[in-house]
Amino acid sequence: MKKHIAVLSGDGIGPEVTAQALKVLKAVGEVYGHEFAYKEALVGACAIDATGNPFPEETEQVCQQADAILFGAIGHPKYDNDPKAKVRPEQGLLAMRKKLGLFSNVRPVKSYKALLPISPLKEEIIDGTDFVVFRELTGGIYFGQPRGRSEDGKNAFDTCAYSTDEITRVSRLAFEAAQNRRKKVTLVDKANVLATSRLWRETVKELVSEYPDVELDFMFVDNAAMKIIQNPRDFDVVLTENMFGDIITDEASVISGSLGMLPSASIGLNQSLYEPIHGSYPQAAGKNIANPFGAILSAAMLLEYSFGMIEESKAINDAVMQAMDEGFVTEDINKDQAKGTEEVGDHVTEYIKQLTTV
Repeated sequence: MKKHIAVLSGDGIGPEVTAQALKVLKAVGEVYGHEFAYKEALVGACAIDATGNPFPEETEQVCQQADAILFGAIGHPKYDNDPKAKVRPEQGLLAMRKKLGLFSNVRPVKSYKALLPISPLKEEIIDGTDFVVFRELTGGIYFGQPRGRSEDGKNAFDTCAYSTDEITRVSRLAFEAAQNRRKKVTLVDKANVLATSRLWRETVKELVSEYPDVELDFMFVDNAAMKIIQNPRDFDVVLTENMFGDIITDEASVISGSLGMLPSASIGLNQSLYEPIHGSYPQAAGKNIANPFGAILSAAMLLEYSFGMIEESKAINDAVMQAMDEGFVTEDINKDQAKGTEEVGDHVTEYIKQLTTV
């Protein structure tokens, strides 16, 4: 099976961790008889430097022509630390989501036995955590119009808007995922205050009748933020709007013990994008210390969600678990016996290659 993958490595540690994911994908192709063709393109700060645009038209075309997109990270201090910068790397990410129709962000949240001691939360609270967040990605306050500031600059406004169609399409993904998990969806909103949240509740209540095997409950976002820390094992599938999802997924990321562990998918109408949730971490760029597991696990999600390669995806997940169990990890997990980014990528790759002898 031949598949075309757009590779947007981006900025900072993005190219380094993406390179490890590509090594693993190459090994998967060799073992399972698939052919993956890659085409690289610019996004973020490196794209601004080269073209003045954080998401150039050429990059958009590469993405449109691909079967899936593997993305690294964006951001650079020369833009992040300049409040007067008119063009920013993050604008490329928002433009990419909108132009490619990437309407649902999917973030698995898991605890790993080997990482329980380094999580800031108590082991007995997080052990066994396994839930996934479906976040609507192209609506809400991040994209609503009108927005701006008054002429005197002393007032600012943003608009939060949602339609039933926007809510329905991401909700269907969440319900379908729940059917293959523990069959529970929790809608996180602020329906006691916001009209958009009340529309979410009404729409999702109607939709759940199509999924009689799925239990639906509701939770205000402030309560959900507390419960994720108090008892994360209670959650199975979390469904929420754009800004709330942005906040609670970052909060939930501390459960694993390292931001570098967490993959994500952004599901679209025609293409889907896969990326680790960490930022560009420019301080670590070029030092061979960045954790590549998030990028590698994002490649596993790519195989499962876009290509339907369940066995191949599981092989990558098993390889990452084996590496962690053996202590083959970067300094964010074990400073005393840390391995380099490339060493970890090579270790996971070799595990995949050995599957040919089984």
